[in-house]
Formats: sequence, structure tokens, C-alpha cells
Amino acid sequence: MKRIAVLTSGGDAPGMNAAVRAVVRKAIYHGLEVYGVYQGYSGLINGNIKKLDLGSVGDIIHRGGTILHSARCLEFKTEEGQLKGIEQLKKHGIEGLVVIGGDGSYQGAVKLTEKGFPCIGLPGTIDNDIPGTDYTIGFDTALNTVVRAIDQIRDTATSHDRTFIIEVMGRHAGDIALWAGVAGGAETVLIPEKTDSLEDVWNRLQNGVQRGKKHSIIVLAEGVGKADDLARDLKEKFGLETRVSVLGHIQRGGSPTGFDRVLASRFGAKAVELLLEGKGGRCVGIVNGELVDHDIIEILKEKSEPTMDLYTLSKQLSI
Repeated sequence: MKRIAVLTSGGDAPGMNAAVRAVVRKAIYHGLEVYGVYQGYSGLINGNIKKLDLGSVGDIIHRGGTILHSARCLEFKTEEGQLKGIEQLKKHGIEGLVVIGGDGSYQGAVKLTEKGFPCIGLPGTIDNDIPGTDYTIGFDTALNTVVRAIDQIRDTATSHDRTFIIEVMGRHAGDIALWAGVAGGAETVLIPEKTDSLEDVWNRLQNGVQRGKKHSIIVLAEGVGKADDLARDLKEKFGLETRVSVLGHIQRGGSPTGFDRVLASRFGAKAVELLLEGKGGRCVGIVNGELVDHDIIEILKEKSEPTMDLYTLSKQLSI
């Protein structure tokens, strides 16, 4: 293999640039040519492909977002779109592709793999919902962003004896809410993987009131529902006045943490090594601190689950 490419797809995640940098520099170190595909699968179909050198990825390891940009692409879900993408890769003499992104990005890599084009997937999403890895690129940074927000909101909650509902991202996964809730000392954490009734939430708040607590933090994963709806329900059923903060896309931006930079760098280098070994149809992860790789088609048949011991701990520590 002499020439490879790299693209980022789906929602951006802090650390994607570090992964791109690692792919480019590791490949050049081993004498490969590297091309960047801009605007994800949409750019692949349209041939928005440019050669990258060492300078192309200089001074980006600390930057959030992705210098290759990203886009949603419905056309790539069709066989015609996939064949157009492969045609563009072959036109540029590219023999292997590194795809950095989440579930949808992996699905695209699977389609290319099924058509015989070597792809390596790197898990890049703040949601931490990709099977086969303990952590995804961007999760740690998003977690720390949420924890800082909880700390700041708690100051106001304390000052005004308020209950705040903080809605966090995560799509259908509760990892951000769960980890941030424990790290931020939230009184209640609501995640889609466990069902808490409105009465459960109210009883926990009342237990705090009975021991003299005058403020509370509820962390709500977006996969459970909207914070405004929870606030309305608590008001209508129990007369509880709350304040809502929806953190939104601030969770996806910002300079990546040291952990995410190192994780992304290790993932990117591993992807190049796999391609050099003639392996395609793989995805990279980290399990118990060790780099691993899996069959990308088989791994997507599994489901990523949060650490439920952490959920139990959150209940035990917030009594």
C-alpha cells in the first residue's frame, strides 16, 4: 500500500484533528502518501480530495472541530453513492481509507468494506456509544465541559435555593450524563438505559429536603427526554419550581483534553499500522488501557452500554 486517505464524518468531536494529524504523520513516517477527504462522505462522492503533507497538520493537535470538515450525506446511503465514492478513491490512486466518526460513519465504512475497499474506523464521537471501545475520541473533553458547567450552575443553585435541571447531549446513550453526574455531585442522574419515574425523582429531592438541603442538581440525558418537559411535569404534579439549562453544542467544541489528544494519536497510528499490514474492514478501540481492533461489520452488531456500576454509585453517593 502506497497511498491512503482520511476523512471525518458525522458530528464533530474534540480530538478529531489529533487523529487526523496522527494518521498523516504516521503514514508519512512509513513512506506513504496521504490524502484528506474534505466534507466527509459528501466530499468523497464529489472528489473533494487533496494531498496532505507534514505542514498540513501542523499546529492542529490542540484545536477542536475538524480541519477536514464534516457533513451529512444521504446520497452515500445508496449503492450508487457508494460506488461514486470508490470511483473517486481509485481515481486518486488511494488504496485504503481511515474513517473517523460515530455510528453513521462506521456504517459508511462498512458499505465500502462490503464492496472490497479497505477501511479502518476510528471512534470519534462525544457520545461514547461505539461498541468495542471503552472510550471514544471527544468523550473526555465533552465530559469535562459538562462538569465545569455543573460546577458553575451549582453556584447559582446554592445562592437561590433552586433545583436545576441540566440537559446534556449523548443521543441515545447516557454516558455523558452518568459520568458528569457523578463527577459533578448531582443529586439525580437520568439516563435512557435505566427507567426512573417522576415519583422516583421527587422522592430523592424530598429526601434531601428532609435533611436540610435547599438546592439540587438533576442531570438529564437527552435520550430520556427534554428538560423543559421534566420541569413542567414536576411543576404540574408536585408544584416544584425548577430552572432549566440545556447545554447544547458547547459540549462538542473546545480544545481537546490531554486524554483525548493521546487517545486520538494512538488510534490514528494504529489505523495506519493495520493498513500497512494489509488489513481492512477493521475498527480501532481501547479496552482496559490496551489498543484493540475488531471486525467493523461484526462489532456493529453489538450494543455499547454504560458502566452500570457507576449508575449504582451515583445513587449511593447522592443520598
